Amino acid sequence: MTVILAIGGTDSSGGAGLTRDTAMAAELAVTVRPVVTAVTVQTDAAVLGVHPCPPTAVAEQVHAALATAPAPGAVKIGMLGSAEAAEAVGLALPAGLPIVLDPVLKASSGGTLMDADGFGTLLRRAALVTPNLAELEVLAGVGGSIEVKAAALLAQGVQAVLVKGGHGTGTECTDLLFTQDGAVIPLAAQRLPVSKRGTGCSLATAAACHLAQGAALPDACSKAKDAVHRWLRR
Repeated sequence: MTVILAIGGTDSSGGAGLTRDTAMAAELAVTVRPVVTAVTVQTDAAVLGVHPCPPTAVAEQVHAALATAPAPGAVKIGMLGSAEAAEAVGLALPAGLPIVLDPVLKASSGGTLMDADGFGTLLRRAALVTPNLAELEVLAGVGGSIEVKAAALLAQGVQAVLVKGGHGTGTECTDLLFTQDGAVIPLAAQRLPVSKRGTGCSLATAAACHLAQGAALPDACSKAKDAVHRWLRR
């Protein structure tokens, strides 16, 4: 049995967060051990409330999940909600466990969920960070092209960046994978005439699932892109 640890918030609308993580992992025959960082009150249109879990409770969930056999093969981190929660997660996770970080700053409906400087060492520890175009600009702290922003983020110590192209334009949706060795790998798929919440959760979760199953990073990203495209087509 392949297992991943999914760290994030609940979403009462069911469209994103741990619900979407679990659904995507199930499609890939992977079991999720959930760690709740916050209970959010959401509809498809708005964030009505956010109720963070105490950082100690978040850390205790991580320790319990890690102590359960079989051991998780990777970690997907979504909404953290605060620098204190990020620090608690960083201290609780062991070295060497692949981390996929979806840097959730805002909900799709617009509510702010995290400050840009709150991720701390988790950014540098992540095997993969998956920002959308807006998140990339905030995290990089510079203007310019996608390449310039990705380079600025890599210079901060991030191991690899998968820039999601879902908010772009054109007939193709192209994600770009940037790695510390200078590689830039495009991952393209037909842009579909649908708009769904939870695509970022799904992509990061699928990448974590494939890393846990032993795929190399570029292959894990490519397979994750395919998994999300299949879901959107349905």
